[in-house]
Amino acid sequence: MSSADPRVLDAPPRDGLDIRLVAVDMDGTLLDGEGRLPRGFDALLEHMLARGILFTPASGRQYATLRREFGASADDLAFIAENGTIVMRDGVELSSDVMDSAFVQHVLARLREVATRHDIGVVVCGKRSAYIERRDPAFVTEAERYYAELARVDDLTSVDDDVLKVAVYAFESAEESVYPELADIAASHQVVVSGRHWVDIMNSDVNKGTALRRLQETLGITREQTVAFGDYLNDLELLDAAAWSYAMANAHDEVAARARFRAPANTEYGVVTVLTELLGP
Repeated sequence: MSSADPRVLDAPPRDGLDIRLVAVDMDGTLLDGEGRLPRGFDALLEHMLARGILFTPASGRQYATLRREFGASADDLAFIAENGTIVMRDGVELSSDVMDSAFVQHVLARLREVATRHDIGVVVCGKRSAYIERRDPAFVTEAERYYAELARVDDLTSVDDDVLKVAVYAFESAEESVYPELADIAASHQVVVSGRHWVDIMNSDVNKGTALRRLQETLGITREQTVAFGDYLNDLELLDAAAWSYAMANAHDEVAARARFRAPANTEYGVVTVLTELLGP
């Protein structure tokens, strides 16, 4: 089968699969090239729900943003939000990992220093809302794309909320500009490139994979009953937590090397294609 073939690549045998949980990254994975849910997704979701399969978006996006994306279906899903720092189901928090307030202050001070060399915007991601102090349209447009609950404040250091992560938007390549600047923070905390322009800072050992394992434990679902899809570096641990792990055809090279299987690109509705073939009629 050629790499241009739009069908499932290196697919596992369908017979004998007992799928109970599907965890899917959003941008570059589930969403199409226009940032929309792919064609055929609604019918697929209905099919999964009828079979008792829990569908779980796993994203760097905010929980409120994910709920907005899935509309009326949101109550039937579980959500791994903010890159694994919080897991929600039926409006109930199943787990979360809050950052120490003194460390948040340290991070904000470091990022203000980094901002003297790179064009960046900072989002403090709390449980109640996300917060920004930079207000130019170019940055606000990017922040609003991922944070449905977004408050403008005069000073991020004055935010009074349980902080889950600090997200940094770089107008350059995040992997080449901001990420190398944060080596001192990465020595004690999780610093992950979550997109071409985004870097997320969280507590150590917090990631989508940790969150997925917590969800599996809560629901009594095994790794062998789990399918996961991803495309970028913040999806690596998510794929590790699923026996049936898929890298999209458009995935970062490290992700492609880590996953067991391949799926067509998000622009070719790869998640829908794979799950339709795995689940059958």
